Amino acid sequence: MPSKKVVVGSAVGLHARPAAIIAEAAGEFDDEILIGLVNDPDEEPADASSSLLIMALGAEKGTEVEVSSENADAVEKIAALVEKDLDAE
Repeated sequence: MPSKKVVVGSAVGLHARPAAIIAEAAGEFDDEILIGLVNDPDEEPADASSSLLIMALGAEKGTEVEVSSENADAVEKIAALVEKDLDAE
């Protein structure tokens, strides 16, 4: 399964606004897309199409996460969003 490790770029982490932007983008794909904490492998990865599950990860700015999906294009798109400061837009 394609995956990519990235660092959260949003100033206050994956809170409501960034999570909603990521979830909306993930919803454009038919494939399941997961976001998981790299340093906490026991934590269940979040479904990227759910802003609530993304927020529940508690990922703050600088936290390393892994985006994975069977769809490599989806991985690239969601990983790019996670890396951006979505609060600055």
